[in-house]
Amino acid sequence: MTISRAVATTADNGSDANTPLSAESGALPPARRSERAGLVLLLAGTAAAYLWHITVNGMGNSFYAAAAWSGSWSWKAILFGSLDPANFITVDKPPVSQWIMGISGKLFGFSSASLLVPQALMAVVAVALLYDAVTRVTRSRGAGLLAGLVLAVTPVVALMFRFDNPDAAMVLAMTAAAWCTIRALPQASMRWLVWAGVALGFAFLAKMLEGLMVLPALALTYLLVAPTTVGRRVLHLSAAAAALIVSSGWYVLLTIVWPTSMRPYLAGSTNNTFLDLVFGYNGFARYSGDSGFGQNLFSAPPPGYRLPMFNLGGQDRGLTRMFGGEIGVEISWLLPAALVAFVLVLILRWREPRTDLVRGAALLCGLWLLIDSVVFSAMQTGLHAYYTLAVAPAIAGSVALGAHEAWRRRGDVYGKTAAALLIAAAGIWAFVLLHRNPAWQPWLRWTILVITVVAVLALVATAVGAVSRRVPTRATAMLLVLGLVGGLAGSAAYTAATLPQAHIGSVLFVGPARHESKSGAAQPFQSLIGVLLGTGDYDPRVVALLKATDTRWSAAIDRSGPAAELELASRTPVMAIGGFIAQDPVPTLAQFQDLVRTHRIGYYLVPEIKLPDTLRTSKTPVPAGLPPYSPEAGWWHPVGHTDIYDWVSAHYPVRHFDGLAVYDLTGGATS
Repeated sequence: MTISRAVATTADNGSDANTPLSAESGALPPARRSERAGLVLLLAGTAAAYLWHITVNGMGNSFYAAAAWSGSWSWKAILFGSLDPANFITVDKPPVSQWIMGISGKLFGFSSASLLVPQALMAVVAVALLYDAVTRVTRSRGAGLLAGLVLAVTPVVALMFRFDNPDAAMVLAMTAAAWCTIRALPQASMRWLVWAGVALGFAFLAKMLEGLMVLPALALTYLLVAPTTVGRRVLHLSAAAAALIVSSGWYVLLTIVWPTSMRPYLAGSTNNTFLDLVFGYNGFARYSGDSGFGQNLFSAPPPGYRLPMFNLGGQDRGLTRMFGGEIGVEISWLLPAALVAFVLVLILRWREPRTDLVRGAALLCGLWLLIDSVVFSAMQTGLHAYYTLAVAPAIAGSVALGAHEAWRRRGDVYGKTAAALLIAAAGIWAFVLLHRNPAWQPWLRWTILVITVVAVLALVATAVGAVSRRVPTRATAMLLVLGLVGGLAGSAAYTAATLPQAHIGSVLFVGPARHESKSGAAQPFQSLIGVLLGTGDYDPRVVALLKATDTRWSAAIDRSGPAAELELASRTPVMAIGGFIAQDPVPTLAQFQDLVRTHRIGYYLVPEIKLPDTLRTSKTPVPAGLPPYSPEAGWWHPVGHTDIYDWVSAHYPVRHFDGLAVYDLTGGATS
């Protein structure tokens, strides 16, 4: 009711159907006590929900957690986002999120709380920025509260703002850029637009090109809406572009001028340059499918075996990708409503001046949503469902703007029709998503459907001429609020179910707990994922060996995932050979040999997987008498840099632990 009263108050204070909200609109009216209480409740509730039991996620993604641990020990590791405190190689993303988590670890000591609490606090800031942006353009604090609420109860937001991936920092920076652009629009302020460029620069330094996908929406909105001449608008955009280049380019320049021998290798690049990482592995290669995900990840399996194929993204490409599978339940709850709202605002405010702020904000959010969705839908490889966090603020803003417009015109047929369309899009799609998980709270989807049908039919009835004259405006308002509550219920329920679940690793899911089999035919897949990303479960004897070392790196192992897990288990630096997918050209065999001979690496670790007979392409029995770790017997060593493995295995003694071969590099070669 706080939201409805706030919107009603704003409407009654002059924001009615005949009052254009243009760049010349006055300042916001003073906030009522109920509106201030609503904002406090929204922000405090977001903080409480996101911080509650946050350590259930442990170290989250060990890949980034290890980098944060490294940063808590080394300022250079913070600066470059190094995976290990000895600064051999970085994570495969820019370091903005590592700066936040690394400094938190330095200040408060490295722990699950120091790692994850900053992420939750960023959610509160993002909600506050979206609230303020929508409030400013609509002059309705109720609309702002609705925007912030929609963002807070989006499942992927609850998932990723309690996790240590860089997506949270990127989306906060994107939201800040949108907020600065909204601040720039009323008076064509170059200062605020420059700040938007600065925010985009940090979004770029959080996750590179993905952080810039909002840029076209911001630029086009300012170009079309700002109340000044075309020449000045272009000048202002040029200044913002310069600010973006400066705020991100200093780090790119730093990686160029810093001697490569004195900094970590930039993981994911082919030539140890930041721009190659931006435009290759983490850029256009992801879009075209040439990034290496799912390709050449391992050395060849033993003769007579075929490995199962797997796709980390898990969704089919095309226009339906944003609505299907895990992506659907993470982000799409209000996506249809956001698209409907975008169109409705453009139609209902078509005759407003070019500088109309509500239509301008709708254009910003709508373009942001459409551009990002098209890119995600066409992306060839490496797409995790949680990447769609990038459009969550756009969806929340669009829905709030559409609801505000329906509320503003609730007394006429156009407003009632708009409200009915918005509620139908939200409620029916929530029913569809909940129906995909029919065993979970089945009463909820039917309740939402009943509320939606009742609200829509009643609104349609009140829009009919003879009926509308007998129905007070307050009744229409109550129907709109009822429909919005029903439309939000599914997303809010899935968010509430997401919060208490432990989310650890790289493959994440929202909603209630899922009990999936890890035996039988699924086991080879689980083993491969463990080798690629790290199992998190290493023999205590191996961990004790690493803890007892006094070398610069306690051990070396192929891929960053296992290296990160071993670092967190032993709290010692572990060298990640070849980076995340074992394709980075470091170290070379000569470099590795030099590090071993100068006693800077303690152990060389190699995973050992016993491939089951279900993966055999030949039914020929395995000959008797084979040594236990021979390829013919089905034991596989999935290394990436086979030259290093061949050299070490030929010259150094080995001990076999559970799933791991450990070569001792400290005692000298055996031959």
